[in-house]
Amino acid sequence: MEHKNSSWLLIFLAWTTALIATLGSLFFSEVMGFPPCTMCWYQRICMYPLAVIFLVALIRNDKNVLFYASPLVVVGWFWAFYHSLLIYGVIKEEMTPCSLGVPCSVSYFNWLGFIDIPTLSLTAFTLIAIFLVILYKKGFGK
Repeated sequence: MEHKNSSWLLIFLAWTTALIATLGSLFFSEVMGFPPCTMCWYQRICMYPLAVIFLVALIRNDKNVLFYASPLVVVGWFWAFYHSLLIYGVIKEEMTPCSLGVPCSVSYFNWLGFIDIPTLSLTAFTLIAIFLVILYKKGFGK
């Protein structure tokens, strides 16, 4: 019984993280008026479905959630990591898909000298990945 409860909790935490990240990105764009760049859109494309996927997995106790959530988490994590490297100046602006609209190197805010929108996205994808790895190691979905 404890195994089932801990698995449910991990999926709940993944859902909560995805939901907060989704609502946070909508807050930044729709309330604060920060237009998303191309890389932000790629990260959103990976994050938004996760809020729904994890909710459905919670309701249905779906043990296959690892297999259809993991690709979105991995792709989203890489986009967030790449975007963070761009913001920190490790990657040059010319090496981005942002050719029209908002430049991908724009940082709308910087809390504590290192927390910006790509860092928040990277943190969310990392947390979700950790929850999924723990689920996998517990034998969930096998």
